[in-house]
Amino acid sequence: MLPTRRLDPALVDLLKALKPGERIQVTQTVRVGSRKWAAQTTGAYRGVNYLATGVTTERVPEDDIVVPTVHFTKDNGELASISIDENTKIARG
Repeated sequence: MLPTRRLDPALVDLLKALKPGERIQVTQTVRVGSRKWAAQTTGAYRGVNYLATGVTTERVPEDDIVVPTVHFTKDNGELASISIDENTKIARG
């Protein structure tokens, strides 16, 4: 399934090359009102898939929003998932 927005080709290559259990570092931009800051976490990569969302009324499938989602396990054992947007950075580490 293709995401609704195109991802950075370097990020796509990285996600294709990652194996479950590899360490990753995720950085996302958090915005509340006019304030923005970077939030960072690390963990063991578990996989990637797509979240298909839509509205609650019946509409055509082209109206769905498809979001790539990365799943990983934090160092404290917590299972975590993040939706990738244009500001998400993922690196080995």
